[in-house]
Amino acid sequence: SGAIECWGDDRHDQSNAPSGRYVAVSAGMRHSCALGGAGARCWGGRDNRLLELIAGLTPTSTTRTVADSSSDDESGATPDPPTPTPTPTPTPTPTTYTAVSAGGSHTCALRSTGTIDCWGSNTDNRATPPSGSDFTALAAGASHTCALRSGGAIVCWGASSANRLNAPSGSFTALGSGPRALHTCAVASGGAVSCWGASGSDRTAAPTGTFTAVSTGFAHSCGLRSTGAIHCWGDNTSDQTAAQTGTFTAVSAGDSHSCGLRSAGAIHCWGNSGSGRTDAQTGTFTAVSAGSGHTCGLRSTGAIHCWGLNTNSQTTVVAGTYTAVSAGDSHTCGLKTDGTIACWGRNNNGQAPATRSP
Repeated sequence: SGAIECWGDDRHDQSNAPSGRYVAVSAGMRHSCALGGAGARCWGGRDNRLLELIAGLTPTSTTRTVADSSSDDESGATPDPPTPTPTPTPTPTPTTYTAVSAGGSHTCALRSTGTIDCWGSNTDNRATPPSGSDFTALAAGASHTCALRSGGAIVCWGASSANRLNAPSGSFTALGSGPRALHTCAVASGGAVSCWGASGSDRTAAPTGTFTAVSTGFAHSCGLRSTGAIHCWGDNTSDQTAAQTGTFTAVSAGDSHSCGLRSAGAIHCWGNSGSGRTDAQTGTFTAVSAGSGHTCGLRSTGAIHCWGLNTNSQTTVVAGTYTAVSAGDSHTCGLKTDGTIACWGRNNNGQAPATRSP
């Protein structure tokens, strides 16, 4: 006849079948549904919305909501709630170094967290950087260091003689100092260069114009103009300010010599040629750094090649693949691809550890 008859547990009206003719029926835990000529009809259950979702229509008049105050199986045990899916714990990003600068007898590096780490001689607190996690660049001098904050402000620490810590106010994009430098120069947001510290030989008398980078030696300075030309000023007793003509992408001032990286990747140096410090190696480079009496270049392969004075093994490179290099007074440090730092050369104050991790 097509009528439905149900029996058993009826605490949720799941056995109270409606009248009518049906062709199929199915019983759930707390509700039942049947398929008839008028479509699907459901009854029972504790939540009428469930029946609406199942049948796609308004529940029959025999359906009612019943408080679930008893167990749902014949044993009297309440089923365990579903086990929640645990939220995976994100793997923390490891801290690495992103930049390094070798000074006179100390070294400083920038962490990926924006903080600064220094080691080596701490006379005058030159290796005690300020707190903060908003630093983007740094430059170590003979016995002081300056760093650039994300907002463009400059902060300096270490030896305060010759006003070398009195950085100008304003917004800057780049800065430079050197391993024997008692002064620092920086490029302002508009491209002008400002210098402070020891001013002998007019080393802080920056020329006008628009620059993109700047570097300081012992008593001279060099800047890279927006045109790609290099302009140097200050002491010129060894022709260290007689910059070569052409288009360059980087410049680095040493004690009494200077070097530039041409757009094609070649390095050219000028000034004091003692110990072969200006005898640049051939090949394609991506960076150059002039130290007190030696020079180092980063090849496009990631290898570092150094030349010049080697009395403290400062040109004896530690093997590895690097992304940056910094030549100090008598030591050198390189930033490896894994974010660690390797140093070589004079290490009397701990300024040149073989390996340094954040």
